[in-house]
Amino acid sequence: MIASAKIAVVAALEREVSPFVKDWPQTVRDYDGRSFRFYEKPGNVLVCGGVGAEAARRAAEAVINLYHPALVISAGFAGALDPALPVGHALVPRHVIDVGDGSRVDAGMGEGVLITFDSVADVEQKARFAKAFGAHAIDMEAAAVARSAQAHGVKFMACKVISDASESALPPLTRFIGKDGRFDTLRFVLHIAVRPWRWAAVRRLARDTMKAARALGLSLEEQSRMLEREENPADAIPLGVIK
Repeated sequence: MIASAKIAVVAALEREVSPFVKDWPQTVRDYDGRSFRFYEKPGNVLVCGGVGAEAARRAAEAVINLYHPALVISAGFAGALDPALPVGHALVPRHVIDVGDGSRVDAGMGEGVLITFDSVADVEQKARFAKAFGAHAIDMEAAAVARSAQAHGVKFMACKVISDASESALPPLTRFIGKDGRFDTLRFVLHIAVRPWRWAAVRRLARDTMKAARALGLSLEEQSRMLEREENPADAIPLGVIK
């Protein structure tokens, strides 16, 4: 077990980051009455906290307080708002906006705008958000991770990969996300099994999820190499500022 890490990655679900951490040792540690599984290698730690802002906040607080990183990365899947962004496209957004309160984080690097919303957006919502915020992609966690990093004076960035295109109609997903941020796969499968008109969308989702996970692994590896080339990676990335 490592006592500290220069870089901490906060993701939602293991399936998003499994190609990236497949060979990393794991350990379970408790923080604030909850158990978290951490993937560790020298100088790096990753935790999957679950889907949504509250789950992401809890995971970010745990990894920051237990490992004292210099940099926190919110990593995972995002939905495209820009029609030009295909599934598998990786982005490091310069700005992260919380749709709930309008607060904005300037990560000091990258380009484009990522917004964080409290549920899985449908096609109509994506179109409205793209226009209202001038945003390129949408997720459910990045703003919460940024807020925790800011509160602790830790540098922040986001690394996201498109998992559904702007015109992709997703099957209902939000109802299967529990209060703990975990996705109830069994209940979802049982729901879909008796609704054959949704099978095509589920097959597409499974295919796109696999593609996005591979792309996210490659993107995180690239970011890690870039940061490791710096003698002090934290100094190379300005502190995100919430406005």
